[in-house]
Amino acid sequence: MYGALWRVLPGPWWVRVLILLVLVAAVFAALVFWVFPWIDQFIGTQEVTVE
Repeated sequence: MYGALWRVLPGPWWVRVLILLVLVAAVFAALVFWVFPWIDQFIGTQEVTVE
């Protein structure tokens, strides 16, 4: 799978690495801003105080 992704990306190796870093950052941002908050509403969070 990763080999196929590497072959599909355009440009020399450093451009491919840059594209992959941007894609990983975009996926991470989507998880943090949309997916995790959406899942959080289904998980019963507990009020925990550590003293």
